[in-house]
Amino acid sequence: MKTILKGTGVALITPFRRYGTVDFNSLNRLIENVIDNGVDFLVVMGTTGEAATLSEDERNAIISFTVENVNKRLPIVLGVGGNNTQHIVDVLKSDGFNGVDAILSVAPYYNKPGQKGIYSHYKAIAAASHLPVILYNVPGRTSVNIEADTCLKLANDFDNIIGIKEASGNISQCMQILKNRPKDFLLFSGDDLLTYPLMALGADGVISVVANALPKQFSDMVNLMLKKNYNDALKIHYKLIDFINLLFVEGNPAGVKAALEILGLINNNLRLPLTKVSKLTYSNLSNSIKEILDSEK
Repeated sequence: MKTILKGTGVALITPFRRYGTVDFNSLNRLIENVIDNGVDFLVVMGTTGEAATLSEDERNAIISFTVENVNKRLPIVLGVGGNNTQHIVDVLKSDGFNGVDAILSVAPYYNKPGQKGIYSHYKAIAAASHLPVILYNVPGRTSVNIEADTCLKLANDFDNIIGIKEASGNISQCMQILKNRPKDFLLFSGDDLLTYPLMALGADGVISVVANALPKQFSDMVNLMLKKNYNDALKIHYKLIDFINLLFVEGNPAGVKAALEILGLINNNLRLPLTKVSKLTYSNLSNSIKEILDSEK
């Protein structure tokens, strides 16, 4: 199953108003900003979008709003995952997903299945989905790891499992996937800081948090990597690493929401159990953003 996904995907945040309702005006502003600044595809209803705290009505409204406002200018990847396999299958069979180009499905969390259970979980999802499926491996959040052998078996066994977002931080595991993957199977970095080294090893791009705030800078780096212009890309990588580290020092999406407020794109509101970053981190983010933007004048 062919797909046009490659390069910089942005894991969109969900802006909230002061009293917690979804801020669609800010969401539209964010969508236009990332599109205008060169990202290649959008990812909605992921971890960074605080999907776990959204009601079904809110999720549906955000998806419809995003599809309508993007208006086919870029591909859209939708987060459809969980730890209840049958529920995911039911959703995939009952929802038309109009305007969505692929789904991103996180490894089943909390239940802590073994590799056989993980394989069977994704086998059921692949059978139920008429859209391409991207696996999402993030052991730090799920407590389970999609091992390289399991990923490769899924990639070889199911035509509509087209790639993996790899956020394990295990470069050795990523290299095993890259070395042995079938033709056209994609590997996206799920860790902004590892995008450069993983793309140097052959990864196809990134699903990025940073690109919410600095879409042009991060997309420029990724595009240079795709062209194998490693030297110029490395300069951008090192220019951004302090900012990237600051984004995650008090958790995601708390850091990027603070950065987006500093940039004047949203109000810095999160839903519990997440809380705003400290004043010190906010100040450090502000200084880091100023330093990056001043360097480009």
